Amino acid sequence: MSFPSDLEIARSVTPRPIADIARELGLHADEVEPYGFTKAKIRLSAIERLEAERPRGKYVVVTGITPTPLGEGKSTTTVGLAQGLNRIGRKAAVCIRQPSLGPVFGIKGGAAGGGYSQVIPMEDFNLHLTGDVHAIGAAHNLAAAFIDNHIHHGNALGIDALTILWPRVVDISDRALRGVVVGLGGAENGYPRESQFVITVASEVMAILALARDLADLRARLGRIVLATTRDGKAITADDLKVAGSMTVLLTDAIKPNLLQTLEGGPAFVHCGPFANIAHGNNSVLADRIALVTNEIVCTEAGFGADMGAEKFFDIKCRASGLRPDAAVMVATIRALKMHGGVGRIVAGKPLDPALQQENVEAVTRGAQNLAKQIENVGLYNVPVVVAINAFPTDTPAEVEAVRQVSLAAGARAAEVANNWAEGGAGATDLAAAVWAAAEEGAPNFRFLYPDDAPLADKIETIATKVYGADGVDYLPTARKQLAAYEALGFGRLPICMAKTQYSLSHDAGLKGRPSGFRVPIREVRLSAGAGFITPLAGEMRTMPGLPSRPGGENIDVDADGNILGLF
Repeated sequence: MSFPSDLEIARSVTPRPIADIARELGLHADEVEPYGFTKAKIRLSAIERLEAERPRGKYVVVTGITPTPLGEGKSTTTVGLAQGLNRIGRKAAVCIRQPSLGPVFGIKGGAAGGGYSQVIPMEDFNLHLTGDVHAIGAAHNLAAAFIDNHIHHGNALGIDALTILWPRVVDISDRALRGVVVGLGGAENGYPRESQFVITVASEVMAILALARDLADLRARLGRIVLATTRDGKAITADDLKVAGSMTVLLTDAIKPNLLQTLEGGPAFVHCGPFANIAHGNNSVLADRIALVTNEIVCTEAGFGADMGAEKFFDIKCRASGLRPDAAVMVATIRALKMHGGVGRIVAGKPLDPALQQENVEAVTRGAQNLAKQIENVGLYNVPVVVAINAFPTDTPAEVEAVRQVSLAAGARAAEVANNWAEGGAGATDLAAAVWAAAEEGAPNFRFLYPDDAPLADKIETIATKVYGADGVDYLPTARKQLAAYEALGFGRLPICMAKTQYSLSHDAGLKGRPSGFRVPIREVRLSAGAGFITPLAGEMRTMPGLPSRPGGENIDVDADGNILGLF
């Protein structure tokens, strides 16, 4: 008998009224803005009230090994863990990231979890939700329009058009927009110059929204965005162009966290943050804050492997929020560990290599060195780790035991099989118990990877050598010049948001397992002064994805009754 699709499972459940879930969390009716019956926005006044009245719950970040192109079920495990915690009597919420339309119609599909561990309504989650990403795109592109308009009308600030740092954005994967020329068609159409588009979720505006403490902080951060420089090297900010206020106005609804629910009726906060390979890849500080004062324990998701989203969770998000994690969950699949062990090849959209479905304890053990390194990476911050082995029917007891042995030897507190995809919360109760025990132990000696006052190059070197396992860093001349310029402008104390491939601990997607003997090349460094970080681009990393040869959007349609088809 075939297993139902994610969409079929999601539609088999009648969602609870979102007002009931909000009431159980202790939210007042005037603090909740319903979007229909199944989703709502939470006013920021609720966070302020509840933080004054209640203690914070336990704070758990869910991360993973270096993934395959199929993903390793990190969102599914995050949702299933929260369901499992509720099953063992803990009041738990999940905080996950809002997806980009790029992957939905491209290579990966939806991001609401899977099987019997999903956030619903699944269609709304993946398609527009409450319009936050569109608001981010509008605010970003408004600033871009202001730049070109200012130059067109006399350029009183003396902007050097060759130094404009601000691209335009669109939330669709479109490689043809990676490099563009704007302003063609004569003087009335602006100043001709080369520019680019990035995907909306990689916008600094998205990063700012995810890190902002409140509306005033959002406005201040938007004002600090450096859009360009003058001919003599002075930074031109959004405040200088008098556009930050209008940008903030476009985001006054988007800043409010979204409340949805899991398949089992538990609370799910969805707000900001995908793409940890080119952004910080975490959901919002505000969503975590409201979840922490309405629950005993919160499972918040960080993007891709622990070298990506978790490193940025610790070094960027926790710096900005002042929150400190109590535990981390490391998601791994046996099929991915086999791949890291040199067996099989995984290509999105093609049938799984049969070699990955046959028992191979030796390959699992070899590949689990990637898992061991990612556990060690979390250990750099003195945070206890529990490994979640996301179960597949082809896993064997011997393979599971091999993963458990490597996990414990690398310093994990426990390694538990998670079968929540097939069984929902009931399949994650052992994992939930282990995570609760680790969170009770907590991380009293939590530390950042590097100090604020270290030089930017030293921070980059620390991440590359300690987290990735590189021998060092090589800078192209452009990157060295940019680092020097940013430090001269006073941005030397900012943390680092590395942009690199998610498919390897290194900068090279072809290097699997736990690579060694490599150096990380940095070709460009970008400034995100409003978000408060510096972004080095490692290797050939791009900020606008392209669609695959057979985009997932080919399978998506709608029937005569308005039901969405093919979403997965």
